[in-house]
Amino acid sequence: MNKRSTLKTLLCATAIATAALAGTPAWAQTKLKFAHVYETSEAYHKAALWAADEIKKRTDGRYEIQVFPASQLGKETDINQGLTLGTVDIIYTGQAFAARTYPPIAIGGAPFMFRDLDHWKAYAKSDLLKELEEAYYKKGGNKPLAVTYYGVRHTTANKPIMKPEDMKNLKLRVPDAPLYVMYPKVVGANATPIAFAEVYLALQSGTVDAQENPLPTIEAKKFYEVQSHINLTGHITEMLLTIVSGQTWNKLSDADKKTFETVLTEAAAKATEEIAASEAKLVGDFATKYNKTVVKSDRAAFAAAFQKFHLGPDATWDKATYDKLQALK
Repeated sequence: MNKRSTLKTLLCATAIATAALAGTPAWAQTKLKFAHVYETSEAYHKAALWAADEIKKRTDGRYEIQVFPASQLGKETDINQGLTLGTVDIIYTGQAFAARTYPPIAIGGAPFMFRDLDHWKAYAKSDLLKELEEAYYKKGGNKPLAVTYYGVRHTTANKPIMKPEDMKNLKLRVPDAPLYVMYPKVVGANATPIAFAEVYLALQSGTVDAQENPLPTIEAKKFYEVQSHINLTGHITEMLLTIVSGQTWNKLSDADKKTFETVLTEAAAKATEEIAASEAKLVGDFATKYNKTVVKSDRAAFAAAFQKFHLGPDATWDKATYDKLQALK
């Protein structure tokens, strides 16, 4: 081969390589889906968007996370199933829904399980919760990475609710997970499981008489528009778990796993702070800004009614787990 032919061959090879590089990124970007059932105005969604942006930054753009709010990818049951099916990569979910995989983890979502917010905070940081999360991971393969304070659940209705007997025969919407039936069952209400996205219309149409959620959620979902009374029953101090699908988690390098855990934990802390501040403000807002009747329910009477049920037939945890939780300070 002469010099001219050799040069021509080299130029052609260079041109082909340049074209190939121009059409292909220097690294492959992984696109992930983060799904939840909450509104775009809520702290959880804003924290998820922040986490998506931070993970992209801290991994030099190798992960692009799209956040799907307001049940866009399905009801809460659906997105939990999606973790295993591979249709979603990250979700927020309540403990009662996670309990379908590992029942004992529901204990933190049981009515009147916590003495007060400080007791809940101790649990949120405890080795006991870490043990339950690890058992959940081993059972189903999906990895809990962070917990967010969801708030104290209260009951809205078109009448005042002072004591447990005021709930007798009330058609109460509950989330479609077994644990949530404990609250209406104990107080004589009729539990009606309805998906989160359908609650407003169910209240408006009279399919149900009442629902229960934290104050920030009641505001965000505008349940106050179709309910006259905000009854401060304070029956459940709730948290959300941030869970990464096993399929996604197992593909991450150790360094990326650390980044995901760090960022999602920071995001949970941001949402927790915002939710706690919002709760304190909303008690007054519902009375003045939204002209609702705010009722201070007899929480002690409600709590007394539930004590015997914490270790009853509906409990999905054992006595040892219950005793460990109650001993936390």
